[in-house]
Amino acid sequence: MKQVFITGPKKSEIREVPTPQAKDDWALVKIDVAPMCTEFKQYESGEVNHPLGHEAAGEVVEVAQPGKVKVSDRVVVMPQFPCGICDLCVTGEYIHCHNIVDQKLYSGSEFGSSTYAQYILKPSWLLPVIPEHISTEHASMLCCGLGPTFGALERMNVQAGQIGLITGLGPVGLGGVINATYRNSRIIGITKNKHRTNLALKLGAEAIFDPDDPQIEEKILDLTSGKGVNYAMDCSGDPRAMKLLINVTARNGKVAFVGESGDLSVKISDELIRNGLTLYGIWHYNLSGIFKLFNLLRESKDKMDRLITHRFPMDKVTDAWELQLTRKCGKVLILPWE
Repeated sequence: MKQVFITGPKKSEIREVPTPQAKDDWALVKIDVAPMCTEFKQYESGEVNHPLGHEAAGEVVEVAQPGKVKVSDRVVVMPQFPCGICDLCVTGEYIHCHNIVDQKLYSGSEFGSSTYAQYILKPSWLLPVIPEHISTEHASMLCCGLGPTFGALERMNVQAGQIGLITGLGPVGLGGVINATYRNSRIIGITKNKHRTNLALKLGAEAIFDPDDPQIEEKILDLTSGKGVNYAMDCSGDPRAMKLLINVTARNGKVAFVGESGDLSVKISDELIRNGLTLYGIWHYNLSGIFKLFNLLRESKDKMDRLITHRFPMDKVTDAWELQLTRKCGKVLILPWE
């Protein structure tokens, strides 16, 4: 099979490597769609970190034993290689599993864990079957396209009529706009990227503010009758944005941190206790939520088509990364077989 490798700063190559084989309850999936996440940062820096990618959807082509999937099933490929037997895994919180399986050791193959490849090997319980009438491309959005912000909204119990704020409108934040508006929640966003401002408005955002606006806090408070937003999600990873969320969230409101970042200084008494804020760290979502997300896909086809802005064959992966570096895109897909 073909697989992408980063070989240096802004350098990559596609190599022919052995195709892994199904084993026990691990199935072999032919990757039809591989959404791109933050691997472009590795491409830019030359960080040689393999396997590449953690999002995919495709078709089961080989099983070693009867199980949760069968050959020809279209499936979403969920991230990571959790154990599947601990309390976190069996209750759907597998993303926080302490006992990650060594894929290479278990499978006996050095390959089969990258989504920047034509095949991937995965435990069958991490392969939700895609319902009829949902496209494979749209289903691939149930990893990072919609997943993190869905997990945040679920944990914060966001309801219709509430108003929320998203800082950072990259593909994850744009997915948050779709998730929020699907719940009939009003949503405002923060970004200086004009391309993504326009895209967020088309997806249903009520207003977008520039993070460098010195009056940004006043404008958000004005929009919320002086009370602040009911909930907020940071998808930027910028500590300044995170602090803004804390400052403009209403008393007894909720704040979710989705974007990867470093340190954040918070005044526990004045900013948290006095305001009654609840903070959440969100990585993904409970696996049981996949059924709600499938319903969202059925009812939001036009928005999903807007979120996915570009597609590239795998041999044009460097062009895709260069596009991502411009930030003039939504979700970008790699198609390993084109």
